[in-house]
Amino acid sequence: MAKYIFVTGGVTSSLGKGIIAASLAKLLQARGLRVTIQKFDPYINVDPGTLNPYEHGECYVTEDGAETDLDLGHYERFLNIHTTQANNVTTGRIYQHVITKEREGAYLGKTVQVIPHITDEIKRRMLLLGQTGQYDIVITELGGTVGDIESLPYIEAVRQLQWELPEEDLLVVHLTLIPYLKAAKELKTKPTQHSVKMLSESGVFPDIIVCRTEEPISNDIKRKIALFCNVKPEAVIEAPDASTIYEVPLLMMNEKLDQIVLKKLNMTSYHEPELGRWKEFLDKLKYPKSKITIGLIGKYIELQDAYKSILEAFVHAGAINECKVQVVSIHSEFITPENVAEKFANLDGLLVAPGFGNRGIEGKIEAVKHARMTGLPFFGICLGMQMAVIEYGRNVLDIKDAHSMEMDPHVENAVINMMEEQKAITTKGGTMRLGSYPCEIKQGSLAEQVYGTTEITERHRHRYEFNNQYLEQYEQAGMVASGKNPETGLVEIIELPGHPYFIGCQYHPELKSTVEAPHPLFVHFVKAAKANNERKASARNPLLQSEIMK
Repeated sequence: MAKYIFVTGGVTSSLGKGIIAASLAKLLQARGLRVTIQKFDPYINVDPGTLNPYEHGECYVTEDGAETDLDLGHYERFLNIHTTQANNVTTGRIYQHVITKEREGAYLGKTVQVIPHITDEIKRRMLLLGQTGQYDIVITELGGTVGDIESLPYIEAVRQLQWELPEEDLLVVHLTLIPYLKAAKELKTKPTQHSVKMLSESGVFPDIIVCRTEEPISNDIKRKIALFCNVKPEAVIEAPDASTIYEVPLLMMNEKLDQIVLKKLNMTSYHEPELGRWKEFLDKLKYPKSKITIGLIGKYIELQDAYKSILEAFVHAGAINECKVQVVSIHSEFITPENVAEKFANLDGLLVAPGFGNRGIEGKIEAVKHARMTGLPFFGICLGMQMAVIEYGRNVLDIKDAHSMEMDPHVENAVINMMEEQKAITTKGGTMRLGSYPCEIKQGSLAEQVYGTTEITERHRHRYEFNNQYLEQYEQAGMVASGKNPETGLVEIIELPGHPYFIGCQYHPELKSTVEAPHPLFVHFVKAAKANNERKASARNPLLQSEIMK
């Protein structure tokens, strides 16, 4: 039977519960244990698929087509495993299930209440993955902070599980903040004490307290926290700010978090952690041999989490290329023909990001045009690929009104069309083309060179597609559809032969990039940008050019 670890948070949000959960999972996995992580979100949306990126960051899509919280991306990137629909549960989904059962008469006329009906369904979901026999440990991250009204049913469910399960089968890790007051020049433990007190008043007593801090925590402070929060001093873990999230597993290992967890769960069947590949990745990440600048053209750039998976994919690709990738976010709404050259002057590559809606579209099209005409390495993802198609239609095929039906439903030349199966759909949540689909790659193409194969699968999240009525016209003009879905003929990849690097994909490759398996499209894009940087440097310095020739 699986063991269960619950990660709760207090004092403030954004402390990094997901990173702590993923780091602990990585350490346990490195010891040979089978681990998975799930996220319970307290909002009433059934899933984050209908949320604006400004509200909740990016929507992460799993292999089986679930629209989930972005923390599942951290889980996959750290553990190099696939998550599923079962790894992300929301209050909306819990209530939807209970209300549906009530309408079906499943409760036999009983009054349906938060306790026991909602909490019973929460507990069932919490234990579900552990009952499959696939995992030794299931880590559950509870969204929000202790004291939030919407989080109370989840805390109550954990309280009940602490009572129902054997003591050695369940453990609670509480993440909290130890603020440093510069005026007083000291760390303050009161917020942590109050947070643990509030959690304890709900009947849940933490076994381990992880303290986020900007300054080192002394042993005296650890003993003080242990005394007032009723844990052993060794169970007070320091979690300092790190230069990269990928350092956190090693920081937690130094604090012996995994050892304490295994001891409390009474687990003995494991080996010393094997983190050789992880440390090699970190070495390359921290000590790069070169540096490039990539322009990320988007419309949600005010919130970094809106493009979280893309930014992390650049970290992975940069490390394998031993190159620091500096990503400069550029708002597409403010790109014009007059300023595009100035804005892109210092870029080594250009990525046009995914998105929805009409705002900033013309700026994205202008960005693609600049990259195509100047030889700047270009990478378009989902909407970014569609913008490349529209730009090529307008400026090469001379289809002046080429556009997408998403932006103009009445456009005559809809080179980007709504997918046929989407036209009858009126509801929004979970109705896009979601999840993993196959793609066949054309032999001899750039895509085949990148992937090293002609058969791939990638994850999707879209309603619109390349209009195949224009395909012959585009290919005659030089744009190649180098990847297609084998069943529907949907164009998945476009590229421009003769350009230093110009490729767009309808799917989201960033969702499959992990520390141990960086995505090849990002790896080769960074490589192309690096080559562009070297070309520009040699053009400015004739002596460097002669050295390169040698």
